Amino acid sequence: MAYILLGAAIVLELCATTMLKLSEGFTKILPTVLCLILYFVCFFCFSKSLLKINLGIAYATWCGVGIVATAIISAVVFKQGLSLTGILGLVLVVAGCIVLNLKGN
Repeated sequence: MAYILLGAAIVLELCATTMLKLSEGFTKILPTVLCLILYFVCFFCFSKSLLKINLGIAYATWCGVGIVATAIISAVVFKQGLSLTGILGLVLVVAGCIVLNLKGN
């Protein structure tokens, strides 16, 4: 259940971050309100996941998956480029998260 909550926190954070971009600096009301609500629920789910998952592992997983997914969303939805060096960096982030989850306890 803790990893389901962590997964929900990650998905909610990705949605909130997307709304943050769409809010255009909090000048558009609907994306702004959605962003704030999604971040609140995201942090609630994350806090509940921490009852069973080590903070370092949970946070690294949340950040790692978030970084990779946000880069993909940025490239696909917002047509913002990603260089070969950036892709290499994302591969290293994923590798680090895998190692931490397998050997981090």
